[in-house]
Amino acid sequence: MTLDAPRTPSKLFVLDTNVILHDANCLRNFEENDVAVPITVLEELDRFKKGNEDINFQARAFLRRMDELTGDVLSSVGASLGQGLGSIRVVLQADFNQRLEQAFLADCPDHRILNVALTLQSQETPRPVVLVSKDTNLRMKAKSFGLTAQDYITDKVESFDKLYTGKRLISDLPSETVSRFYVDGGHVPAAELDCVSQPVANENFILRNGSKSVLATYCPQGREFVRIDKLSAAGITPRNAEQSFAMRALLNDNLKLVTLTGKAGSGKTLLALAAAMECKPRFRQILLARPAVPLSNRDLGFLPGDIGAKLDPYMQPLYDNMAVMRHPLAEMTGAPRMQDLLTANQLEVTPLAYIRGRSLQRVFFIVDEAQNLTPHEIKTIITRAGEGTKIIFTGDIQQIDHPYLDSLSNGLSYLINRMVGQPLYAHVTLEKGERSELAELASNLL
Repeated sequence: MTLDAPRTPSKLFVLDTNVILHDANCLRNFEENDVAVPITVLEELDRFKKGNEDINFQARAFLRRMDELTGDVLSSVGASLGQGLGSIRVVLQADFNQRLEQAFLADCPDHRILNVALTLQSQETPRPVVLVSKDTNLRMKAKSFGLTAQDYITDKVESFDKLYTGKRLISDLPSETVSRFYVDGGHVPAAELDCVSQPVANENFILRNGSKSVLATYCPQGREFVRIDKLSAAGITPRNAEQSFAMRALLNDNLKLVTLTGKAGSGKTLLALAAAMECKPRFRQILLARPAVPLSNRDLGFLPGDIGAKLDPYMQPLYDNMAVMRHPLAEMTGAPRMQDLLTANQLEVTPLAYIRGRSLQRVFFIVDEAQNLTPHEIKTIITRAGEGTKIIFTGDIQQIDHPYLDSLSNGLSYLINRMVGQPLYAHVTLEKGERSELAELASNLL
């Protein structure tokens, strides 16, 4: 007779408010484990349920889901989350932990949530109790009290090093292979490039043989590699291979979604704006947007003036790039004037808060600083796309201003990771700064 292995006890996860505001559907991601929601979290959600921003929608969606799950009365045992899942319960505020009271003089929501988690830890022993929070500081406080604390990692990218860059360098190719790209219009069947393993749709390559080289991209429709020539747009010409890859993707009408990442000064926004101006005749409108994430605790309400005046500091980088383009556009015969496009509403700079609910038809849509968006916000933006719309996301995933996102959990990294290999999608990581010699030096050394 063999004895069954002892069953591992399920865990009890205690949720912080920021997890819910990040993903209202988080309850389905804890498998067979139980979930506890401190009453303080519901109190905080009540503050967020009014408004039109993404966190307001997340708060309302979670509260509606909780109401559906719990029915008329919620017992201390909790309510089932569904077949194969655990249960959910709301935990009322317990007597304050003495160690916690001695350590922190201030009473705040974070400390109340931590107090509930510590109380559950003492009540549920030996069952593991885990505090789940996207707040790094709260997790550190919990760990200092001997409580297990984890980030919410369901939509996190596995590793920064494994994130798709959209480009590869293949060296030591036979000279004849490189030469093949300069005949027959630059089209070479994939079967003739055995050295390139598992190319994905719209992946870019630098193919070299000594001093000879060629830039190419993989087109899945014809299962072939196509030479990339240096393209100009609205007077802006790429300065390196990566920018050439980016410009081709931006000007390709078959690619409806493009992401560009790179450090400051690598040309992400300028290339996107130049492509938009070049493609303007094929689109009804150019739309420029960026999330209004402040670099300090001075948010929109702190700034004087109406909504337009409040948004100007956040939109200024877009205006700076438009100013760079005015001179080359002025030298081009028949080129549209930016001021005329702004006046005719064919070029619009808008905050992302006003995107929800819109249907964007034949729009060239550039979203700058997309690393400060959550995965849900990214999805919301893309699902606004109507027929003939092209969406460009630009950002630096190493420069996150959002308090609860990092290089692995932000929406831009999530999007790149999920979209690799889709025929409608292309991505390029820009590594070389082209703003100025000084900016490049500062980016590398400071």
